[in-house]
Amino acid sequence: MESLRRTLTGGLFDRGGTTTECGCVTEFGDTRLRVDASDCQHGGRLSKSEHCRATVIECLTERDVGAVHVHDAGIERVYDGDAAALLVAAGRFLEAVRFHDERLAQRVRQDPLGAAREAIGRADAVAEVAAETGLAEVTEMAGDYERALGPLAGLSVSDWRVDTTTPAGSRLLDRRELDTGSTARIYELPGERDRYVLEPAGHALGTPESAVIEAAYDRLADGHITGGDRAAGRAVRAVIEADVIETDGDVPVERMAAVLHKHTRGHGLLTDLFADPGVSDVFVTAPATETTVSVRVGDRRLPTNVRLTERGVDALASRYRRESGRGFSRADPTLDAATEVGERQVRVAGVTDPASDGIGFAFRAHDRDVWTLPALVANGTLSASAAALCSLAIERGSALLVAGPRGAGKTTLLGALLWELPPSIRTVVIEDTPELPVESLQTQGRDIQALRAADDETFTPAEALRTALRLGEGALAVGEVRGEEAQVLYEAMRVGANDDAVLGTIHGDEGEAVFERVVADLGVPASSFGATDLLVTTERTAGGTRRVRCIEEILEGESGQFATLYEQGEDGLSASGRIDRGNSQFVDGLRAPAESYADLRDCLGKRTDRLAALAEAGRTGPAAVDEDVLERQR
Repeated sequence: MESLRRTLTGGLFDRGGTTTECGCVTEFGDTRLRVDASDCQHGGRLSKSEHCRATVIECLTERDVGAVHVHDAGIERVYDGDAAALLVAAGRFLEAVRFHDERLAQRVRQDPLGAAREAIGRADAVAEVAAETGLAEVTEMAGDYERALGPLAGLSVSDWRVDTTTPAGSRLLDRRELDTGSTARIYELPGERDRYVLEPAGHALGTPESAVIEAAYDRLADGHITGGDRAAGRAVRAVIEADVIETDGDVPVERMAAVLHKHTRGHGLLTDLFADPGVSDVFVTAPATETTVSVRVGDRRLPTNVRLTERGVDALASRYRRESGRGFSRADPTLDAATEVGERQVRVAGVTDPASDGIGFAFRAHDRDVWTLPALVANGTLSASAAALCSLAIERGSALLVAGPRGAGKTTLLGALLWELPPSIRTVVIEDTPELPVESLQTQGRDIQALRAADDETFTPAEALRTALRLGEGALAVGEVRGEEAQVLYEAMRVGANDDAVLGTIHGDEGEAVFERVVADLGVPASSFGATDLLVTTERTAGGTRRVRCIEEILEGESGQFATLYEQGEDGLSASGRIDRGNSQFVDGLRAPAESYADLRDCLGKRTDRLAALAEAGRTGPAAVDEDVLERQR
């Protein structure tokens, strides 16, 4: 630690130092070269310091490596890929060219690009050595040292690394300042996909601060500092008070504590990515240590400059295994869990060997807003008249399935439908991963009982459903119908075990596909499928818009036969005319004992007007919808 007691200025990737000697200490390990630059005034920055380059290239005359890892006062820089290829080729060239040209051998140690270009231009054995060692090839693609030796860098306490170079030939499209103190930029690249570039808050700290964070991390790891979420702040203050590391001016204690907390008890750079409200998904593709993280922004999937370390991949797997209470191993190679990242609820899907070449993750953030039917009408997900039909169906105890592919908004629509239930009705919600707005419904005074099902033998979805049916009369919502619970659900619907609405989501595109999935894949008798009253199919357009594609009724007495009530056309989601002509079996079945078909159509018209008025006035929140539901119950 005494080696860190020095005053250093400059940012994480821009430090000073003017001495002519390199103080880096090198050590081979596995397939990498480790470089300790703690006592080097140049910080081991290979893109800027010819002295540090010389130290590394001289080492690489002994053996090849896949990467060079430089550690300096709380900072780690990783040179792999093309950067490692250049350094390794320079080491090979140095070893071979010494027998031909000692001057060029000395040059390649400090200036491998210049030495390579000189060698390529010669007509003797030196040019052949440059070609044989690979130095000529890597130099052609290298450009300058900033790009050729641009590292993946990050705090040593972090499990994440970022590419610090600006994409070549790029044009800045967007810049976003995030609540975490980090900055996100989107660049347009000629002939390539746009790129999402994250500049984490910790990278704006000076070198002394990064050293303080590393020392504070060591105190946390040793167990010397405890205190839950406040432990990071205590550890940072303890290091500063010990005066082990000399700093300049005011010390940003709170900022350092926030960075340390993010990388110890938080989700690392995942927190920064989901701090961007435009990011809905984050993808970590196996093999994770070799693949950059990608994000979905709107309808675009963009590569980022972020990558996980091997330690980071294992840490995420352990974290979600612990939080979900589920196995995630070769014996159970998939994971479905939920977590909270910053202020957002996030669903985690994981895969590992043997189902995948290593560990991979897909993170999807739930919407921050609580969606209601008027809100979905306002944003064009469905029309007011289609919403009115769904609302009346729920109110009058229908069995409704929301179908569609992944990411089409099925759960969002199901959550909005729950607000249409009369407040007096008790509702049981069954989910394996919490996504429905149970807490918001409870806050508004709704009687909602949530049951958490699991795919293992502890409390299966089928057992959860049987439990729900024993919890008393009321509505039932199943987060996703996908296994043996389908048979229990349809049997309950067939014999009338549930008097109020039954709701659920299922994968499938329109009626025939859903019928095939329920009957052929899930083992529900074809005759039982008729217990479904209404099928609402959602879709995600090529532009990324989520909307209702069609609404179909299931015809009685005709197994697997459907009739379209609403469908997408040139003017959006429009009625097929079946309801207006009086031909809808479903709508006819909604009538109260003393109610005519005309009365019911009038009721639908009034509800359409109410929902449209709420949407137009912007009164789409839970409180406004609750007020409207109570008013129409009077």
